[in-house]
Amino acid sequence: MTEALDQFRAETRAWLEENCPAEMRTPPKSEKDATWGGRHPEYAHPDQKLWMDRMGARGWTVPDWPKQYGGGGLSPAETKILREELKRIKARNPLNSFGISMLGPALLKYGTEEQKREHLPKIARGEIRWCQGYSEPNAGSDLAGLQTSAEDKGDHFLVNGQKVWTSYADKADWIFCLVRTDKSVKQAGISFLLFDMASPGVSTKPILLISGNSPFCETFFDNVEVPKANLLGTLNKGWDVAKYLLGHEREMISGFGLGGSGKDPLVEAARAGVDPILRAQIALFQVRAKAFAAMSEKFIDELKAGRAHPAQPSMMKYYGTELNKTRHELQMAAGGSDALEWESDASAHGAAPRAWLRTKANSIEGGTSEIQLNIIAKRILDLPS
Repeated sequence: MTEALDQFRAETRAWLEENCPAEMRTPPKSEKDATWGGRHPEYAHPDQKLWMDRMGARGWTVPDWPKQYGGGGLSPAETKILREELKRIKARNPLNSFGISMLGPALLKYGTEEQKREHLPKIARGEIRWCQGYSEPNAGSDLAGLQTSAEDKGDHFLVNGQKVWTSYADKADWIFCLVRTDKSVKQAGISFLLFDMASPGVSTKPILLISGNSPFCETFFDNVEVPKANLLGTLNKGWDVAKYLLGHEREMISGFGLGGSGKDPLVEAARAGVDPILRAQIALFQVRAKAFAAMSEKFIDELKAGRAHPAQPSMMKYYGTELNKTRHELQMAAGGSDALEWESDASAHGAAPRAWLRTKANSIEGGTSEIQLNIIAKRILDLPS
């Protein structure tokens, strides 16, 4: 087994050296360097598409998915080796996708064979960009109180209502959406629908954030017709799908705590001789970040093996969120008053302060930090309600 894995590592290393473009081995310069794919993709550099296409053709955008659904069919051990080799050459993520990090696992678990073959390969190749329709103006932390309705019209559902904080809804091609199909009960009256954002009656409105960017949107549904074949899971049992997907979303958000590739600006700041107290704070942060990285490796291994505690994604999400916020706060402190500059080319038009402000949403999205702490207290520490 070891010999086979050693051979896989050698072959993987050779393939990556030959196929990963040089530009994709450099740290991202801005949010535009993230590759999202979709029907109308935006690329800051042509190598983004080249890298996505090469990895997608090999199934390595989703290496542990089955081959028949566009994945690489790799074992957990092979998947881990691939991650290590990508990290070794400082390769950028070939494809950012809510379809990969959230919807894909739910489709694999709850989807019909037809739904899997229809949607998963397109997700793997970056052909369709997805957004998430969960939160509503009056249903945030109390998500089960959602009121967006889906009325049974025989061969289709008629969807009416509103979602909020829908990340990149204005750029997405399809949405996975929680709707109410039974108003007489709460959790047991929710269903999980998939539908095209180009459907008549769907509209979006970006929300301007304090950072000056607008990744979040309000999303409106006005008599949107959704074929019944687009129901994921069982009618009125969408809450089960929603909870399963949330676990994967929290796993994704926890990854923010690991930071990005390339030079760590905190290490550079510490070496530059910043205030001794700040250097000590940076050192403490680095120790915690290393511990979190080790814990993340253990968590992923347990998750893939089906041995992770059901509430562990909440723990990872909470701590990863706090680490990411701390990282950016320390970067701002190390930069002093210069870090507050907002508009010049020298600061990449305020990349640091805008990123710092964006991290404030980490403790809200995917379930607030307060909700995560409640879950940890009850389900991991067994504390009384």
